[in-house]
Amino acid sequence: MTQTSYAGLADRVVLITGGASGIGAAFVRAFAGQGARVAFLDIDETAGSALAAEVAAASRAAPLFVPCDLLDIDSLRAAMAQVHRTLGDVAVLVNNAANDQRQVLADVTPAEFDWTIGVNFKHVFFAAQAIVPQMQARGGGSIINMSSIAWMRGAPALPVYAAAKAAIVGFTNSLARSVGPDRIRVNAIAPGMVITERQRRLWYPNEQTIAELRTRQAIPDAVTPEDIARMALFLASDESQRITSQCFRVDGGLA
Repeated sequence: MTQTSYAGLADRVVLITGGASGIGAAFVRAFAGQGARVAFLDIDETAGSALAAEVAAASRAAPLFVPCDLLDIDSLRAAMAQVHRTLGDVAVLVNNAANDQRQVLADVTPAEFDWTIGVNFKHVFFAAQAIVPQMQARGGGSIINMSSIAWMRGAPALPVYAAAKAAIVGFTNSLARSVGPDRIRVNAIAPGMVITERQRRLWYPNEQTIAELRTRQAIPDAVTPEDIARMALFLASDESQRITSQCFRVDGGLA
């Protein structure tokens, strides 16, 4: 499939959290392919370094990889400050990092609850908090928060994850109203069943199960990380300059 070219994204600074693998890596490749100056954060130094080298070999500008534990807000702030010093004001923030660890309601401890909220929502709030002044300084920007259809469909094995992904939509709407006068747009993307390497390894090892789930989509084809990245490119571009406070499902019409 031919990728749409968004000329306005060239040379813009794009920061992606959780960018070393899965959908995050698709974001890194897609924005780098548009000529953006990409920085990404991830706790996995091996995967992050490998992706940075891969993208550098295929793009005109090497992405900046900054190792970071997003559960440590001081570390997150320091990593974002490093990106700012190196690349300048961020024009696009993609809050992607998440972990969909399955849980049994009766077994969730307060510590596990706090960890799940931390890895799926807390860093989203504080990354946006840190980036808004940069976008205000440059006269606008786009914040893209990753939600999930899990909270819409009531995934029973994801009680805290679903709550965090619903909170992201609430935060998206609130932030969009707050920073809209500064021409900062804030939107969310809710992916459907995207079978990344991690998903296949942990939750969907059986191809028949995947095929059966896809029969519940209006469009039966697999929803890929690249599909999600294409939506992010659009929301980051000037083509969507009047779109804010929205949550876009990219799920093939999953019922």
